[in-house]
Amino acid sequence: MPIYTADCMYVQGQLQTGWALHVEGHQIAQVLPVETLTTEQQAQVIHFENGFLIPGLVNSHNHSFQSLLKGFCDDQDFFTWRDQALYKYAKILSRDDIYTGALFAFGEMLKCGITTVCDFFYINDQANENARAVIQAALDVGIRMVMARTLYDWKGAPARFRETVSQACENTRQLHAEFKAHPMVQVLPAPHSLHGASPEMILAGAELAEELDSPFHMHIAEGQYERQMIEQQHGKPPVAYLDELGVLNDRLVGIHCVWLDDAEIELMAQRGTGLSYNPSSNMFLGDGITRIREMQAAGVCVSLGTDGGCSNNRASIIEEMRMTSLLQKVKFHDSTVTTAEEMMVMGTLNGGKNLGLPIGALAEGYAADFTVLDLNDLSMQPRQNALKNLVYASQPSAIRAVYVAGKKVLEAGRILTVPEAEIVRRVQLTTAGWD
Repeated sequence: MPIYTADCMYVQGQLQTGWALHVEGHQIAQVLPVETLTTEQQAQVIHFENGFLIPGLVNSHNHSFQSLLKGFCDDQDFFTWRDQALYKYAKILSRDDIYTGALFAFGEMLKCGITTVCDFFYINDQANENARAVIQAALDVGIRMVMARTLYDWKGAPARFRETVSQACENTRQLHAEFKAHPMVQVLPAPHSLHGASPEMILAGAELAEELDSPFHMHIAEGQYERQMIEQQHGKPPVAYLDELGVLNDRLVGIHCVWLDDAEIELMAQRGTGLSYNPSSNMFLGDGITRIREMQAAGVCVSLGTDGGCSNNRASIIEEMRMTSLLQKVKFHDSTVTTAEEMMVMGTLNGGKNLGLPIGALAEGYAADFTVLDLNDLSMQPRQNALKNLVYASQPSAIRAVYVAGKKVLEAGRILTVPEAEIVRRVQLTTAGWD
């Protein structure tokens, strides 16, 4: 079985030299000092000269089909964007188009060093065929997939998104059973939001997560309008209302959580509720700045997501690490309020925690998902502070190799599984004639 070494590695939460990664099958068997390798083990070593080996980056929130919508309704207010991009094109996408959008999104993620993605998917057509197309795209590209199958019943949304409570739960239950034993796929329930899912649907999603022993994900207080709506309807802000419903617990991962007060942040921490933060998307749509510093101080587990391609236009967790840190620095007028080291945890280990998977660390028993950066890339110069450069300076050109479940899926910036020319051809064919 191969043993990987590099000039430096991100091990035990810090940059270190002289370590080796012993992989057996899909997992990391050992992380050990190079000096302890036996003669037999030394013969198995693959050394990345001028390489920086890190855990695979984790994208804890995405909508893959939205990558097809990049540029079609940029620089618009939220409701124009929703109606003229998201709803408009979601109504016409075929199963094959959805597969193409996922190939596109996941291929771009690999090129940015991402090895796991959680796809919050809701073009369900009251069945699972479209979700299976997204999963197949992930398997074809070679990225680890968490399918957050959406539970959605708001009558104002396109019919393709909507299901009854019983339909949504049974379809999610069936999809979960289908992939329960798959080493590369996890399925979890995802009540869309407080405006997209009824109280009955949200309760059903939480109960289903308990039944399936999985996390469940949900958009919470992304826009100020949702906070105002919930306060008007229920006399409580969103997180307090979810707690009243009995669904605020350690299985729930809130997406966005921009508009929370002090009491709600403390409540999330007390209940063990996680956060998937999407800074670029929040900026793109003018949502606001999530209170990351306060959430960290309270003990909320914060991971990072890119969100969909039409509310971000990039698919890079490194970009999200950088944006998270810079936003907090400017918000507090304090350049010391966040560090690159904290961002690295959000982009790796915390992603694994919020997805309930052994990923995001170079450690025994974790998945053999890792990314190698080229220390000779211009964006990684000077070499003395590789971790700072990774978060604040690195470009995709620095991504040298990507391994998922022990398999190399990207080398020298080139996807090894699905030809990029084929992805481009499919995207152009799908979007031809759009305006």
